[in-house]
Amino acid sequence: MSTVHGGPSQLDGPPASPASAAAVSMPDVPVRADGIELIGETKGSGYREPPSLVRRADGQAIQLTRLLYLVLEAIDGHRSTEQIAAHASARFCKLVSPDNVRTLIRSQLLPLGLLRLADGSQPEVRKADPLLGMRFRYTVTDPDRTRKLAAPFVVLFNPLIVVAVCAAFVAVCWWVLMVKGLGSATHDAFANPALVLLVLAVTVLSAGFHEFGHAAAARRGGATPGAMGAGLYLIWPAFFTDVTDSYRLGRGGRIRTDLGGLYFNAIVAVAIMGLWWATGFDALLLVVVTQILQMVRQLLPLVRFDGYHILADATGVPDLFQRIKPTLLGLLPWRRTDPEAQVLKPWARAVVTAWVLVTVPLLVFSLVMMVLSLPRLLGTAWASALKQQSQLSESLAAGDIAGAAVRALAIAAVALPILGIFYMLLRLVRQLSSGLWQRTRGKAAQRAAAMAAIAAATAGLAWAWWPGADTYRPVQPYERGTLADVTTAVFPTASYSELLEGQAGKTAALWPAGAAKPTRDNPQLSMVLVPRTGTAAASAPDADGGAAAAPSWVFPFDKPAAPEEDGNQALAVNTIDGSVVYDVAFALVWAEDGEPVDTTNEAYAFASCTDCAAVAVGFQVVLIVGQADVIVPENLSAAANYNCFRCLTHALANQLVLTLDGPLSEDNMARLNALWAEIAEYGRDLQNVPLSEIQGRLNTFREQIMQIVQGDPSATRDTGTAATPSTTATPSPGTTPGSSFAPSPGATVPAAVPSGTTTAPAPVAPVTGGAATESSPPQEAPASTEPTVGPTPSAPATP
Repeated sequence: MSTVHGGPSQLDGPPASPASAAAVSMPDVPVRADGIELIGETKGSGYREPPSLVRRADGQAIQLTRLLYLVLEAIDGHRSTEQIAAHASARFCKLVSPDNVRTLIRSQLLPLGLLRLADGSQPEVRKADPLLGMRFRYTVTDPDRTRKLAAPFVVLFNPLIVVAVCAAFVAVCWWVLMVKGLGSATHDAFANPALVLLVLAVTVLSAGFHEFGHAAAARRGGATPGAMGAGLYLIWPAFFTDVTDSYRLGRGGRIRTDLGGLYFNAIVAVAIMGLWWATGFDALLLVVVTQILQMVRQLLPLVRFDGYHILADATGVPDLFQRIKPTLLGLLPWRRTDPEAQVLKPWARAVVTAWVLVTVPLLVFSLVMMVLSLPRLLGTAWASALKQQSQLSESLAAGDIAGAAVRALAIAAVALPILGIFYMLLRLVRQLSSGLWQRTRGKAAQRAAAMAAIAAATAGLAWAWWPGADTYRPVQPYERGTLADVTTAVFPTASYSELLEGQAGKTAALWPAGAAKPTRDNPQLSMVLVPRTGTAAASAPDADGGAAAAPSWVFPFDKPAAPEEDGNQALAVNTIDGSVVYDVAFALVWAEDGEPVDTTNEAYAFASCTDCAAVAVGFQVVLIVGQADVIVPENLSAAANYNCFRCLTHALANQLVLTLDGPLSEDNMARLNALWAEIAEYGRDLQNVPLSEIQGRLNTFREQIMQIVQGDPSATRDTGTAATPSTTATPSPGTTPGSSFAPSPGATVPAAVPSGTTTAPAPVAPVTGGAATESSPPQEAPASTEPTVGPTPSAPATP
């Protein structure tokens, strides 16, 4: 709810029209029209010759020159033109002839609606209708009632009370915003729709109380406040108070009147703080914030809020918007000496010029942005209204009256700005069209040019608003809403053709058959990985068929660290299109009595290519002979694809940790060595084994090792052998590769590690025998999953 006090906003009266004056006959004895109020000369004016103010019965305030005001002042319904001329000459200190009086009456006073017509009837007046003025005014209190209602609040402008309230308001703002915060207040309010209604009701009432501040301040200075009511200002409902009579006051009295509303907002904030202290309802603190926001908005001097009136009264130029055209023309070198550009005092002219140079571009920019973004606003408003309507129906069905009221208000809050925007645009078009038509009357060339400009503007709007794929798309929560985004919405050809960090763009995505695709209404989070600059291209095999150079690291994360002295690592990296890379690392490790067991078994598979695959298999057996106080092995696997198209990555880490009471016998040691030789041979030919069979075969090897150890009496003298197997497999099917970390107890000491890496320019199909056979979109990096660490009980120590 906006608040506008109506004194200076009514000073923009229509100028006298000489054409209409010629058709007005002059009475023999001039008589003022009913309801004419002579306010007098403006005190503290920024004009070189201070204007005098007159108010008509319709509330329109009009500025007159001193001579016009003296003539109107002398007209009392009894004086003739000769007597009026004598009275004006005495007051003006210059000779004013009866003919001068008759000319001023015919050309100025009668067209302005300040005098009765020759037949004694009241004039037909046309009140000013500025584009940024208040519309649909509804008067609630007449001037007499306003004076009575404002009388009790005059005492609040006692200087001691003002100082106390301002100090308390500053303390309240500091405590609420910097100490207490608004988290609990927001939670309490939105958890209970009734509290939302309470906050809204108090905010609306405080907006009305704001107007009492203007009226009481005017009465404090000796002026008479006028009517109070409500209307539509810009696109929002607003209250108003007519304080035109405050122009009888000096600059200080007028500024006090302007600040009176803000002062009453501060009183509301302090009172609400006291109510919170008494009740403890945190939701009330939101009212304090609404008062602060109202005060900040009211201080903006761009439109007719309190800030506009403060600036106007401080400079003594009450009609700032009427000064825009003369000020802009006065900036032209050949127009600087025009009389209209010199009517202000130098310091007032400098302030008004600065205001014009800031306000005009901002208003034009706001209008352009409003026009360009209107289709998206309409789409968003429609979607929001449908959502609120659905929630309204649910609230009514559940019997939640408070919730239904909140939803109804939300629908109104969505609809009012849209209706206000359309109304403003229609008024703007109507005023521009009628103005151009009148200005080009009798000028065929200029009228043709004006009509061509209107046609071009209409065509441009039709092009910008024509329904298209994204023209009326609702604004999404992930959109930034920057100026570049607005421009892109209107000029899509100017948008970026590729995805760049921090910018909007377009890309192509391929989705597996049957997969649920994201929509604008139900988007899915995706991670776009940006390649590092300066990276070399992937190395290809030598021309003579020799081994290829190490592939370039093109991935947007650090390369895994090399394994420790007692670690085992398989790292398969593929950056060559149409190829398959395997890396296999098998290790049999013995840990002696008392040594810490902290070995690591790792398998990593990464791919950035097309029609390719990367497979890493790590198999480690750790045999602990005797007592070990520290057993913290790790078994890790991770697979990821980046900028891949029809690619597959698969990482398998298999670890077995056994605790033996003593060394194996010679026969069982020979059996273990023979089995390990078989395992090593299997690892060297692993690229010819389907993925679906690898893990099962490694589990078979693990069971055979456990049988050898557990069947040896010398290794299981007392409690038997403690075995801790651990396996992690990480395939990367398309866009969902992940990392899985599962620690298992054990220990590792260096041992022979049969490992190999093979690169073959072959299709992916022969190696996709497992479940991980899906392909990934071309533009998306895989969505990484969080590592999961699950502790496994350590193997018991055996005496």
